[in-house]
Amino acid sequence: MAGGGFLLNGAGAPDYGGALTVPVVVTCLMAASGGLIFGYDIGISGGVSEMESFLKKFFPGLLKTTRHASKDVYCMYNDQALTAFTSSLYAFGMVGTLVASRVTRRVGRKAIMVIGGSMFLVGSLVNAAAANLAMLIVGRMMLGLGLGFSGQATPVYLAEMSPPRWRGGFISAFPLFISVGYLVANLINYGTSRIPEWGWRLSLGLAAVPAAVMVLGAVLITDTPSSLVLRGKHDHARAALQRVRGKGVDVDAEFSDILAAVEHDRRNQEGAFRRILRREYRPYLVMAVAFPVFLNLTGVTVSAFFSPILFRTIGFGSDAALMGAIILGLMNIGGIIASGVAMDRYGRKLLFAIGGALMFTCQACNAYNKDLRIYSGVCIAATLMTRARPWLFVCLQVAMASIAGTHLGHGSKMPKGYAVAVLVLTCVFSASFSWSWGALYWTIPGEIYPVEVRSAGQGTAVALNLGLNFVQAQCFLAMLCSLKYGVFLFYAFWLVVMTAFAMALVPETKGVPLDSMGHVFARHWYWGRFVKDHKFGNEST
Repeated sequence: MAGGGFLLNGAGAPDYGGALTVPVVVTCLMAASGGLIFGYDIGISGGVSEMESFLKKFFPGLLKTTRHASKDVYCMYNDQALTAFTSSLYAFGMVGTLVASRVTRRVGRKAIMVIGGSMFLVGSLVNAAAANLAMLIVGRMMLGLGLGFSGQATPVYLAEMSPPRWRGGFISAFPLFISVGYLVANLINYGTSRIPEWGWRLSLGLAAVPAAVMVLGAVLITDTPSSLVLRGKHDHARAALQRVRGKGVDVDAEFSDILAAVEHDRRNQEGAFRRILRREYRPYLVMAVAFPVFLNLTGVTVSAFFSPILFRTIGFGSDAALMGAIILGLMNIGGIIASGVAMDRYGRKLLFAIGGALMFTCQACNAYNKDLRIYSGVCIAATLMTRARPWLFVCLQVAMASIAGTHLGHGSKMPKGYAVAVLVLTCVFSASFSWSWGALYWTIPGEIYPVEVRSAGQGTAVALNLGLNFVQAQCFLAMLCSLKYGVFLFYAFWLVVMTAFAMALVPETKGVPLDSMGHVFARHWYWGRFVKDHKFGNEST
């Protein structure tokens, strides 16, 4: 291998060196600010959906239903037109991601981020001026296309620009900005809910602010060296790499590996989407599908969409429900920060184990027992005795189902103490998600793909995630109405499956350079039967 450098962790992966420079920090933070539009929309949609002024203008029939709900509180927000307001964005986000995956090789990741931010900016202004439901949905479509473009490009941009030893922390800045955007959106909702008639317009229109931040940031940063090399701009690529790695750093080894990876891509002219279906790329295809599927089956996405509605369902007033969503946002930020610090120090798999244990416990505590304290005590004692951390996660899921099943439904509101318990469990669940799948969903798919299928792999993962967001957003309120507290048990079951998958089949990628990921998969106990270690086969440590 050209200038391979020394090896990390004795595993055969080269360490190219490079300091934590100001340019790389500024560049990555400006790129990661694209996460603001994701988080802002998730937070603003849920809050606006329960504002009376918004419901009065677009969903007057639903407003009458919620005011006179007497039979089943689980079903009082079950309205397909309302869910279409949320879910339409994600359907077009999926389309935007697939389009961006096709054109990113020709125009570069920077241009894709600029286009995505611009479309989101236009969509936010259309929504703020909406005069009818059709105009509102058109605005959501523009927002979705913007999310699709930015979600396809930003995580890969961060992975390609970050030094390997700090890559996890830099990529986790993207979900951190998602959490910040979510928190800011809920704070804005809390304030605008007090403005009669037009408060919802202000909430939707202020989405233009994070969109403008993203566009400005994307315009000011350079494209990635890999993207520049793909378009034949070798001199610009080397200069960009030197700038982010530091003036005194020898970048010959890293740049040679980038050139080699791109040359390998060019020797095979087969399209990236067709290529990723071949046997030797099977692990990457599995990850591109499994990560978004499991992310949605944690249940946290719909909880974030509809958290104010969920909190109102269990008995909180409008202001208290919005405040609960704000607390949820703070927990998200805390979990993401902790994950960003830990993943490059202790590895990715430990985060999956701890996060899976806590999330399962939260989703579980709500379903079978009438006394939460007894059930929680049994779950925690069993967990400590067996040291089975993933099962702690499932117990929390069952705890929430237990409370809801015993104390909610048939026109009754949940007693205050139990409602607060659900809020606490939801917050712990949210922090656990942020610590594990929330951060690692963007980190691992963003770093594992070979350059020849990188756009296709990331595009598939983001498009599938947005498509599943659409399905869940469209179906969740109906699921809540039909399954009631059983919805928590549904998600708890899948938490067991996904934690087992992560521990058994996701390789540890801490500190591994992007162009050496094939080595990690080739040495894996299962994926080694698909990936051949041509690059490192004759090298020794």
